[in-house]
This record gives sequence, C-alpha cells and structure tokens, in this order.
Amino acid sequence: MRVTLPSGTPAELALADGNAGRGVVLAADIGGLRPLFDDLSARLANDYGWSVCAVEPFPGREQMTLEERFAAMAGLDDQRQIGDLLEAADLLAERGSAGRVAVLGFCMGGMYALKAVGTGRFDKAVSFYGMIRVPPNWRGEGQGDPLDSVAKEGAAPVLAIIGGRDPYTPADEVDALDALPTATVVRYADAEHAFVHDPDRPAHRPDDAADAWHRVAEFLR
Repeated sequence: MRVTLPSGTPAELALADGNAGRGVVLAADIGGLRPLFDDLSARLANDYGWSVCAVEPFPGREQMTLEERFAAMAGLDDQRQIGDLLEAADLLAERGSAGRVAVLGFCMGGMYALKAVGTGRFDKAVSFYGMIRVPPNWRGEGQGDPLDSVAKEGAAPVLAIIGGRDPYTPADEVDALDALPTATVVRYADAEHAFVHDPDRPAHRPDDAADAWHRVAEFLR
C-alpha cells in the first residue's frame, strides 16, 4: 500500500504476516516507484517474511521521464535521499518489524544503500550494482562517494552484487570496495547492469538472479 513519509515522500509499504523479524528499506532504481517495485516489495514480504518499505527517489517529480531523471541526478542531495531511507526505517519499526532493519537498493538505489551504511540505523546493506563512486556527470555539491561511507569506522556490513560487464561499476572501484573489511562483493562475470531485479530487461539473467537472491537471503538471515 502507498504511504507518505513525514518528509512528504511517497513510499510503498508491504508488511509481512505476523511479527516480522526483519525490516528492509528498499531504495528504488532511477525509474522510481512503479508496479515493478510494488510487486517486488510484496514478493519479499511474502517469500522471505520481511517487512518492506520502498522509497520514491524523486518525490514531487514522479512524472519525469527517464531522461529527465538522469539529468536531475547532480541536483540530488544526500541528506534528503538518506533522510527518506531513515524515515522508512522508522516507519517499519512503528509498524511491527522486530527492530533489525537493513537497506537494500538497485542501481542508483544501490548507490544510496552504500551511502546509508554509516548512519548507524541499518544493521546491514545490500547493493545490487550500485555505483561505488558517483559517476562524473551525476556529481553535485550535495553528494559524497559511496565508497567513503562504507569505509567509515562502524559502517554496517555490505553485500554488493556486481555484474562483470557493468560500465557503472568499473573494475578498479569494485576492487576498492572488495578490499574494505566490512564489504563482501559477489561478481557475476558475464552479467551487465541491472541483471537481477527486472525480468523484462534484456540484461536479465534468471539463474544469476536466483543465485543472488539466495545470497541476499543468507546475508540478511
């Protein structure tokens, strides 16, 4: 069901039956909330017993085209983006998750999941092909590099799912992330960007996606 965070940002809430042992804040890709993420939130709640809150990354601008969203990236502010993820975590706690809340994101959402690990609010983070350093054409005054957040003392453990042929996660950046003690990187050598979360994309790899979800479930157990 659609809810509104205190900041005014729309979010999709899918609560697990009973008292969920795990809450998951879901950071959407650049396309934002849409039926794909409504269905994914419901599936994670039903299949894994997680209570999920998925957050819209462009509140008030949901009607922008994908091209307009890419052009708007440099204007995003980490404080607002991460603040919405924190508000989603608080909402999950209020609605009955057991207090353990992870953050999980895809693409740009994976980038913000990495940025959120130093807040102390999330016990774990999963980044599906999230940018490890902010791409040059996305850089703005209000943005820091995800790698710096993961490197902070006390940062939450990270599981990063990476495609070996993904131009958004260059090999040297993946190596730098993998070298950090709190990060676990799983590489799928033949995968391109966004090979897990959207079955309609040409890049989708069902076997690799199934393996990745198995690893995520074990990590968040």
